[in-house]
Amino acid sequence: MRELIRRLDLDKHARPELTDLLRRLIVDGEVVKIRGGRVGLPSRMDLVVGRLTCNPAGYGFVVPEKARGRGGDVYVSAVNMKEALHGDRVVARIERHTPKGPEGRIIRVLERGLQRIVGRYEEDGRFGGHVVPFDKRVLHELSIAPGDNQGARPGEMVSAQITRPPTATRNPSGRVLQVLGRLEDPGVDLKVVMAKYELPDAFPPEVEAEAESVAREVGEAEIRGRTDFRSWTTVTIDPETARDHDDAVAIERLSNGHWRLAVHIADVSHYVRPGTLLDQEAYVRGTSVYFPDRVVPMLPHALSSNVCSLVEGKDRLTQSAVLELDAKGQVRKAEFHDGVIRSAARLTYQQVQAVVDGDAAERRRHAPLVRMLEDMDELAKLMRKRRYERGSLDFDLPEPKLVLGASGEMTGIVAAERLDSMRLVEEFMLAANEAVAARLSKAGMPALFRIHEQPDPERVEEFAELVASFGYRVPAHLEAIRPQDFQLVLRQIEGKPEEKLVSYLLLRTMKLARYHEENLGHFGLATEMYAHFTSPIRRYPDLVVHRALRALRNRERVEARSRGGLGGAERPPAQRASEGLLRPSPAGSRASASSLRSDDTPELAEMGQHLSDMERRATDAERELVEWKKVRFMTDKLGEVYRGYVTGVQAFGLFVELEEIYVQGLVHVSSMTDDYYRFDERAHALKGENTRQVYRLGDEVEVQVVRVDLERRQLDFALVDVLRRAAAGARKGRAPRAPAPRRGGRPRGRSSRRR
Repeated sequence: MRELIRRLDLDKHARPELTDLLRRLIVDGEVVKIRGGRVGLPSRMDLVVGRLTCNPAGYGFVVPEKARGRGGDVYVSAVNMKEALHGDRVVARIERHTPKGPEGRIIRVLERGLQRIVGRYEEDGRFGGHVVPFDKRVLHELSIAPGDNQGARPGEMVSAQITRPPTATRNPSGRVLQVLGRLEDPGVDLKVVMAKYELPDAFPPEVEAEAESVAREVGEAEIRGRTDFRSWTTVTIDPETARDHDDAVAIERLSNGHWRLAVHIADVSHYVRPGTLLDQEAYVRGTSVYFPDRVVPMLPHALSSNVCSLVEGKDRLTQSAVLELDAKGQVRKAEFHDGVIRSAARLTYQQVQAVVDGDAAERRRHAPLVRMLEDMDELAKLMRKRRYERGSLDFDLPEPKLVLGASGEMTGIVAAERLDSMRLVEEFMLAANEAVAARLSKAGMPALFRIHEQPDPERVEEFAELVASFGYRVPAHLEAIRPQDFQLVLRQIEGKPEEKLVSYLLLRTMKLARYHEENLGHFGLATEMYAHFTSPIRRYPDLVVHRALRALRNRERVEARSRGGLGGAERPPAQRASEGLLRPSPAGSRASASSLRSDDTPELAEMGQHLSDMERRATDAERELVEWKKVRFMTDKLGEVYRGYVTGVQAFGLFVELEEIYVQGLVHVSSMTDDYYRFDERAHALKGENTRQVYRLGDEVEVQVVRVDLERRQLDFALVDVLRRAAAGARKGRAPRAPAPRRGGRPRGRSSRRR
């Protein structure tokens, strides 16, 4: 500090400001404090600031927060982990660069990522007990002192708080917060997943009360000043099980051969104002979470299923995008309105599909809507064709649908329907999202955009090698891969046995879409402009976009009045009240449309990161519960034989997905006792030394279920032909060759890295 004060020639009044600034920079990881009270730039000391992602095998990777010149994720061996836990924000020193990437050690924990651990409680006699983490990436058991176990019994799942972090010689310690029950009990899987991801179980009473107070039926005062779409024939089209309806559509043919498409979205921003308790709670949640048998909503029921749901026959407030499209399905004009609609019908995907397919009963039942639905189908197919021509990627992969019993247990897995009526709604929503993003971007209006960046060349190269084994070629310009290049592969595999596998491999090659304050385009959709506008009931970023769009309209009204000599005119109170901040703020704080300038970007950057994290949390929680239910579904199927195909090959075995029930398991190499199998990394294959038997990615195999591990959510399979060969060899008195011991050290390949 003394040296900095001298170099900067600061007086005594400026010194506290420098001290505060340095403290914030250290917390943010922009500078690092080192020995002797000195500070330095991480980039000048081979230091990296990032999140630690651990592997159950004991090692981990530090994912840098900022891109650096060389390498990527920093590999950290178990002995160099220090006292860090999975998810911690850390400083790592790079100690060497290898062909596989940088390696280093953790020197400091900046911020703890885990505050709670969910796991199985076990007793240690009079010394208390410990919690075995459910997430195997958490490498330390949590010590529980006597009297801090909340009455938990051995073998029960619990949620526990970490009260003392680990050291180099001691496990972390804590106390049990909640006893969740035994793994095999019905409903415990949901409790465990919600506790693990810290998903809120209910809304605070004050938030519920605020929702009830604003959720009034639409009156004339609220309609005044809005565009009236109630004379249009408007419908909602949703799944049969939909609990809310946040989008509605209408269409008409114009005399010039064009189409006019209206996409109406529930005006959630009218009811959820910035700075209110509702807004703050919605921002913290970020998104609704959809489990097979329940929803953890972003907004209370009074809003999401009532006044913000576009129910049939009732006046509802909307933000509406009205698009004019030409005969080829290209958007020629876009208008945006504060609107009011009255839905003429609540339709399901199945009903719309039946009408379009010519089902006589459904066409009679919905006679007034038949022509409009046929027009929608025609336009949607034109739009899809045009989107496909520009290079947009479509993955029509069969998705599993869980069939649940009355108590939430899974009774079966079936392929979810993929109907043209679903694509119809998707096309209309995509077009509205693009049009909104273009409008905001052109006006320079700060908002959150949905971006999807170009994949890493290294991942593209890996994908190219994989598909080459199936006889397909990815264009050579891997550094500047285009969506059209991937689309060419998808076109070649269409209808082939390997279609599903190659599509999955391509999906794994792509980066994850995320929210960002800059409009960086969407690679997968092959569009330069994209934002989420169509689901503000369940996604907070859509609410941000609605506020930005309304603020832009209000700004344009003021500018238009100024040009017309009405510069001093005051806007109506209802109009002023509709303006709001993009970001949740302390209750009572407000800002006008003119305050939404480019200097809001730092706040938007923080919002984009938080909301992307919340989306990832929701996706991971949804996926984990589904996988767990799949594993539970297999508990009574030990010994049964199924056909499947190889979806992954590693030195330790084969990953196999079953054809009929969309369940994946592991054939461990130790179960392949008819030979000693070596891993060929380049060929993505296991090869037998004596039998010359080869198992490659994409091979169709027959497997037997040999083990079900509920705690690890893992299935173990055995290859039926290996069992037969091993049995035949045993009858002839031959013993299979024993595998050579594997050496320790850094894992081969990059499959273990977080993507």
